[in-house]
Amino acid sequence: MKKILRWVILGGTLFFLAKALKDNWQEVTTIHIDAVGWAILLIATGITLLAHTWAGWVWTWVLKELNQPVNSSEFIQVYLKTNIAKYIPGNIWHYYGRIVAAKNANVSTGAATLSVLLEPLLMAAAALIIVLVGSQFMAEKTTIILLIVQLLGLLGVLCVLHPKFLNRATRLLGRIKAKKSTNDTPQAVPLSLEQYPLRPLLGELGFLGLRSTGFMLTLFALSPLNLSQIPLLLGAFSFAWLLGLVVPGAPGGLGVFEATAIALLQQHFPTAVVISATGLYRLVSILAETTGAGLAWLDERRLQS
Repeated sequence: MKKILRWVILGGTLFFLAKALKDNWQEVTTIHIDAVGWAILLIATGITLLAHTWAGWVWTWVLKELNQPVNSSEFIQVYLKTNIAKYIPGNIWHYYGRIVAAKNANVSTGAATLSVLLEPLLMAAAALIIVLVGSQFMAEKTTIILLIVQLLGLLGVLCVLHPKFLNRATRLLGRIKAKKSTNDTPQAVPLSLEQYPLRPLLGELGFLGLRSTGFMLTLFALSPLNLSQIPLLLGAFSFAWLLGLVVPGAPGGLGVFEATAIALLQQHFPTAVVISATGLYRLVSILAETTGAGLAWLDERRLQS
């Protein structure tokens, strides 16, 4: 069923993107990027690279929350080098690479594994917070009921991150793992958070803010923007990015992010502009991730020589 679901999602996403491109192909071909636009795209690439570097730093905060003192610059290098592996089918190899690198740096296996589980969870929570706060800008009408639902949703997200909930979830996963092992094998006590992960959560909000800025600059390179449109773009980007993170069968959110962003923004911007911006931003993201991995590798070689 899981494999079938992946193929269904992939097929539906490709069909939607192909239809949108077919219906707006003539308008897309008329879009022109001038010298200023290329300069803006270069800035967007730099900001996206900064976002991934920042995310690597936040990962070290998560490890420190688990009482694992680590070298920040070394682990940022690991994060950047493994980040590009998320485009490999399976969408787990960047996590696997980080666990192996953390274990090689004398981080306990439990802490390394828990850190790569908490990091995307905090990212997803940060995206949900932005979506819930910015959803009033995406809705045509804002009612008191909608505001109450948004507030309850926001409180729910914040409660899920409380150590009491996260530690129970960790212990549950530990018991499930224990049942799958032999009864005579001793099981390690699962790690737990000692305090609310406020600092990493704020860090992931900063990560989403930087990623959103890169997307907005990419759109700005193609079409003028108003300041009043920033909350809408921030919420729409965060929701599209969140779906790309959690939907199975989409390595790096490829296709899912683009389809969601187009569906959300085509009512507010020309569809051809949105299609071009999402396609360009995918190229910007891959270029930033590749550049980050290359720079991290070169810096590592420099330190070793």
